[in-house]
Amino acid sequence: MPRQPIGDRPMTDAERQARHRAARAAGVPVVRMRRPADHRSRARRWKEAVAELLQLQAQYAAWLEALPDNLRDSATAEALQAICDLDLTELVTIEAPRGFGRD
Repeated sequence: MPRQPIGDRPMTDAERQARHRAARAAGVPVVRMRRPADHRSRARRWKEAVAELLQLQAQYAAWLEALPDNLRDSATAEALQAICDLDLTELVTIEAPRGFGRD
């Protein structure tokens, strides 16, 4: 989402550069916000994603078991049952390639 203009009209490149130079000359500290980089390997991210799926499936199974009898035939119960019926064991057995000679 673009920033709101400071004045009535957008600044020109020369005005923006002059404002930047004036701020640096005045000693205004430069604040830069950067998102932390995800340094995990793809193989590690794969393993963590599969573990998260297994954990979610277990939570959905517990939710399904805790449903009251009057909701056993509802759309929610059907969706939970579909999630619980997924066979995720094949995902666990897949060993993701490490790549570039590290296999």
